[in-house]
Amino acid sequence: MAMKPAEPTDGTRPAEPTERTGATESAGQRPRVLQGRIALVAGATRGAGRAIALELGRAGAVVYCTGRSTAGRPSDYGRPETVEETAGLIRAEGGTAHAVVVDHLDVSAVRELVTRIDREQGRLDILINDIGGEAYVEFGIPLWEYDLDDGMRLFDAGFRTHLLTSHAALGLLIRHPGALVVETTDGTRDYNQGHFRETVFLDLAKTAVDRLAFAEGHELKAHGGTAVSVSAGWLRSEMMLDAFGVTEQTWREAAAANRGKTDVVPPYEFVISETPALLARGIVELAADPQRDQWNTRSVSSFELARHYGVTDVDGSRPDAWGFIAAMDTTPSADLAVEDYR
Repeated sequence: MAMKPAEPTDGTRPAEPTERTGATESAGQRPRVLQGRIALVAGATRGAGRAIALELGRAGAVVYCTGRSTAGRPSDYGRPETVEETAGLIRAEGGTAHAVVVDHLDVSAVRELVTRIDREQGRLDILINDIGGEAYVEFGIPLWEYDLDDGMRLFDAGFRTHLLTSHAALGLLIRHPGALVVETTDGTRDYNQGHFRETVFLDLAKTAVDRLAFAEGHELKAHGGTAVSVSAGWLRSEMMLDAFGVTEQTWREAAAANRGKTDVVPPYEFVISETPALLARGIVELAADPQRDQWNTRSVSSFELARHYGVTDVDGSRPDAWGFIAAMDTTPSADLAVEDYR
């Protein structure tokens, strides 16, 4: 069954999911509902961050896209995507974007970034903290055997980047009411409270990001701001597709062929995966919602945002990945009807 976001502490809750009038499925048809808004997407080089930056730009926001990978100088991820490419995609569709190479563990660099946004725009309306650090995860190693430097690199990339960026940016963000902070993590609050995320460092990083949104929401409320923790489902990012040796054209057939098998890639559960666009489209609708403060301090999945705001993934589906994954606690994935969760 679909997972519900945790109840807020102030007695408010979002309205029951409805098909929001004006919500669009096609990027080319999206109205410029965020015209005049200034957004910072920390971690916009690839994956969800790139998709969020692109959708914000399509919706009319001026987007500052940050990342470490630049032309001729990739990060230690060793990936081909660059932050300049992300900004270029936005500009190619008529949007306004600025690519800024920033290591978000470098406090002075983050402060310089915020100072630049203040100088050029005089405001900041939307902060997306999307740096994840999953590339540093090593599974199957208990805490006492885990290389401490490797573990801290994961925790620093997955959590400290969010904390340092918020510390530098929130002073600018609260100048105008209606500001939005989105902390992207892996797993909803409900799911993570009941499940160990396989390694201590990953578990701590992802739950800490969610708690950061909860705490930020309490402090932003007095300034008319909102902070939300969001989680995509099983993401078909560039890195995930490459890791499984599939493409956007072959992933579904390859995953379905592994039904009932173990220790194979892609695993059958990948049939519930989603593109980064599902989360990105939901975030744009959240940012444009005049009642977005109803979500303040909450944890929400890409599916819940999509259902509430009436948007879908690029193929017209609306995957409920966390509902599917939770159902696997009691039912083998091979026995679940995927169509009930898409």
